[in-house]
Amino acid sequence: MFAKSQELADSTAMRNGSLQGAYFMLAARSLGLDCGPMSGFDNGKVDALFFPGTKIKSNFLCSIGRGTEHNLFPRLPRLAFDEACRIV
Repeated sequence: MFAKSQELADSTAMRNGSLQGAYFMLAARSLGLDCGPMSGFDNGKVDALFFPGTKIKSNFLCSIGRGTEHNLFPRLPRLAFDEACRIV
Protein backbone atom coordinates (compact mmCIF):
# COMPACT_ATOMS: atom_id res chain seq x y z
CA MET A 1 0.00 0.00 0.00
CA PHE A 2 2.74 2.48 0.98
CA ALA A 3 5.04 1.37 -1.85
CA LYS A 4 2.33 2.33 -4.33
CA SER A 5 1.73 5.81 -2.92
CA GLN A 6 4.54 8.05 -1.71
CA GLU A 7 1.95 10.64 -0.67
CA LEU A 8 0.19 8.10 1.58
CA ALA A 9 3.52 6.96 3.02
CA ASP A 10 4.62 10.54 3.75
CA SER A 11 1.34 11.64 5.36
CA THR A 12 1.12 8.46 7.46
CA ALA A 13 4.73 8.81 8.61
CA MET A 14 4.18 12.45 9.62
CA ARG A 15 1.00 11.60 11.53
CA ASN A 16 2.60 8.62 13.30
CA GLY A 17 5.66 10.72 14.11
CA SER A 18 3.42 13.32 15.73
CA LEU A 19 1.74 10.64 17.84
CA GLN A 20 5.12 9.26 18.94
CA GLY A 21 6.21 12.80 19.84
CA ALA A 22 3.13 13.13 22.04
CA TYR A 23 3.99 9.88 23.83
CA PHE A 24 7.55 11.15 24.26
CA MET A 25 6.24 14.33 25.92
CA LEU A 26 3.88 12.34 28.18
CA ALA A 27 6.81 10.20 29.31
CA ALA A 28 8.99 13.26 29.94
CA ARG A 29 6.22 14.97 31.91
CA SER A 30 5.64 11.81 33.95
CA LEU A 31 9.28 12.16 35.04
CA GLY A 32 8.64 15.74 36.16
CA LEU A 33 10.21 17.42 33.14
CA ASP A 34 8.73 20.42 31.35
CA CYS A 35 8.16 20.24 27.59
CA GLY A 36 7.97 23.01 25.02
CA PRO A 37 6.77 21.64 21.68
CA MET A 38 7.26 24.04 18.76
CA SER A 39 6.14 24.33 15.16
CA GLY A 40 6.32 27.20 12.70
CA PHE A 41 10.09 26.97 12.23
CA ASP A 42 12.00 26.50 8.97
CA ASN A 43 11.97 22.70 8.60
CA GLY A 44 14.33 22.86 5.62
CA LYS A 45 17.03 24.63 7.63
CA VAL A 46 16.67 22.23 10.57
CA ASP A 47 16.83 19.23 8.25
CA ALA A 48 19.91 20.60 6.44
CA LEU A 49 21.70 21.23 9.76
CA PHE A 50 20.82 18.04 11.65
CA PHE A 51 20.04 15.48 8.93
CA PRO A 52 22.25 16.30 5.92
CA GLY A 53 22.42 13.59 3.28
CA THR A 54 19.55 11.56 4.77
CA LYS A 55 15.84 11.07 4.09
CA ILE A 56 15.00 12.17 7.67
CA LYS A 57 12.68 15.18 7.91
CA SER A 58 11.77 17.22 10.98
CA ASN A 59 8.18 17.39 12.17
CA PHE A 60 8.34 19.56 15.29
CA LEU A 61 10.88 20.64 17.90
CA CYS A 62 10.53 19.99 21.61
CA SER A 63 12.57 21.59 24.36
CA ILE A 64 12.79 19.50 27.53
CA GLY A 65 14.08 20.50 30.93
CA ARG A 66 13.11 21.89 34.29
CA GLY A 67 11.54 25.31 34.32
CA THR A 68 11.33 27.71 37.21
CA GLU A 69 8.41 29.78 38.39
CA HIS A 70 10.17 32.72 36.74
CA ASN A 71 10.11 31.38 33.18
CA LEU A 72 7.19 28.95 33.06
CA PHE A 73 4.22 30.00 30.95
CA PRO A 74 1.11 30.01 33.17
CA ARG A 75 -1.51 27.37 32.42
CA LEU A 76 -4.38 28.67 30.34
CA PRO A 77 -7.96 28.35 31.62
CA ARG A 78 -9.59 24.92 31.15
CA LEU A 79 -13.21 23.90 30.81
CA ALA A 80 -14.78 22.06 33.73
CA PHE A 81 -15.51 18.38 33.12
CA ASP A 82 -19.26 19.01 32.80
CA GLU A 83 -18.64 21.74 30.22
CA ALA A 84 -16.41 19.56 28.03
CA CYS A 85 -17.83 16.06 28.48
CA ARG A 86 -21.10 14.23 28.53
CA ILE A 87 -21.53 10.67 29.82
CA VAL A 88 -23.93 8.67 27.66
